[in-house]
Amino acid sequence: MILPCLFIAPTAAMGRGVFTDQDILQGIVIEMSPVIVLNASDRKLIDQTLLHDYIFEWDTALKQCCMALGYVPLYNHSYQSNCEYEMEPGHSIIRIETVRDIKAGEELFINYNGDWDDSTPVWFDKQ
Repeated sequence: MILPCLFIAPTAAMGRGVFTDQDILQGIVIEMSPVIVLNASDRKLIDQTLLHDYIFEWDTALKQCCMALGYVPLYNHSYQSNCEYEMEPGHSIIRIETVRDIKAGEELFINYNGDWDDSTPVWFDKQ
């Protein structure tokens, strides 16, 4: 499920991103994306490709990962994100929900750390 008001568009600094053409209130689930779960051996292969930047950790041991379908891989990162993601392993989905009101035309961001307000530097800011 992806809200029909969401769309993909170019961004000035980040390639592509997810935007909305309508106002969205805080607390709205905007996407429920099925995932493909990959095992440890698949993970080693993925880590050697560009796809590494689009996967999500799927277990606490960091051996499995998943590739989300839908728009999920295209949400850009922000430490002041306006959305958060929640993994639902029992249903093999990632859910995206707004954490504040969002205006039409605004880009939607998630925090790649997992918690929408976590300011810990992510991997590409540590380099």
